[in-house]
Amino acid sequence: MRVIICGAGQVGYGIAEKLSAEQNDVSVIDTSAQLIRMVRDNLDVRGFVGHGSHPTVLEQAGAAEADMIIAVTLHDEVNMVACQVAHSLFNVPTKIARIRSQSYLEQHYLDLFSRDHMPIDVIISPEVEVGDMVLRRIALPGATDIVRFGDGKIAMLAIECLEDCPVVNTPLAQLSELFPDLPSTVVGVSRNGRLFIPRSADQLVTGDLAYVVTSKEQVRRTLGLFGHDEQEATRIVIAGGGNIGLYVAQAIEARGSRTKVKIIESTRERAVVIADELRRTVVLHGSALDQKLLLEADIEDAELMVALTNDDQVNILSCVMAKRMGCKANLALLNNPTYHDFTRTLGIDAHINPRNVTISRVLQHVRRGRIRAVHTIQRGAAEIIEAEALETSPLVGPPMRDLDLPEGVRIGAIFRGGEVIKPSGATKIKPKDRVVIFAMENAVKQVEQMFRVSLEFF
Repeated sequence: MRVIICGAGQVGYGIAEKLSAEQNDVSVIDTSAQLIRMVRDNLDVRGFVGHGSHPTVLEQAGAAEADMIIAVTLHDEVNMVACQVAHSLFNVPTKIARIRSQSYLEQHYLDLFSRDHMPIDVIISPEVEVGDMVLRRIALPGATDIVRFGDGKIAMLAIECLEDCPVVNTPLAQLSELFPDLPSTVVGVSRNGRLFIPRSADQLVTGDLAYVVTSKEQVRRTLGLFGHDEQEATRIVIAGGGNIGLYVAQAIEARGSRTKVKIIESTRERAVVIADELRRTVVLHGSALDQKLLLEADIEDAELMVALTNDDQVNILSCVMAKRMGCKANLALLNNPTYHDFTRTLGIDAHINPRNVTISRVLQHVRRGRIRAVHTIQRGAAEIIEAEALETSPLVGPPMRDLDLPEGVRIGAIFRGGEVIKPSGATKIKPKDRVVIFAMENAVKQVEQMFRVSLEFF
């Protein structure tokens, strides 16, 4: 596949890294010569210095032969115009744009992005995506990662096995026998930095991070089985009143719950703006690293500190300080992936990587075949994929015990007619079933092939 990426920042670089590693033909455009030099030096891609919306630059990057353009510069308008030019002048089939400003995304304005006006096939709004993920983490504090599939009916949870975890040192097959009515499947395990797919005879040990696929209704029971019965926080302090912080506070207010939220915002003008938009949330102006301000926010009585500023170091330090001052738990937004390995050492309970959220959304549309959703795990070491089975798929027909699944693939759940089915050896996959699969990085291409329409079908 020939792909043009406009923007070589953290998101653009991450997408280019992933796609080039899969032998796609990738060109990257950015106005920064330094960023393009870094892309050329580290990745097997072509780099072009210039504006991604300029026709001459797009032409140099190979827009005439491109299958897809992914516009993820820092500017919404550049992203939109790049997609328009790619469509009007070069007839690029698939156009993806990152659009941050919520004013473009108002429901009654969405016709703007139709084929007759500004032809963008996929709009990615990182603030909304990340905000939704923050809200899921707040609702389910026992999970370190939560992703929805199957129209929201299926959940993938990443759960840490603590010392008092009831399921450690028990073969996974025995867990299925003990809880036959629980539609939960352990599809992956991260142990001492190594990610692998467990066999039925394998056991979980303390310190493991288990990736579990289950139904929406059984999420809390599954967390309880793993020893996590933490209650949803009702007193929350948010550091950072930007788009994500405001979105999270508005969503909590809209639920009408008894949760009390306080926001600390460093810019006075922004603090005034969000205070006008929020009804029950208390907005404090100042630094989230100011201990006096944290005390004013009653941090010692807070159950959760959520750090959502644009500065990773502020997010880390404010979370650490909050916990030292009595806050029960914390959640940090971390853009720089190099910090992820140190979060536990630093005292960060959970973190969210906005780059990973955006890359997962892009991969959903890059993957070939009937792929409906994709979520990357541990910087691309594996992917959770939701795909629709076709009549021609090799998965359709025989019982699952007779399927010749590739190494590094585990089926976590099947979504059929609105119902969630836990896979077993006797389960048969039918056409139009949506299958949720855990695939290691080296098996992703084979998973794509299993869900592609073969030429013989026609």
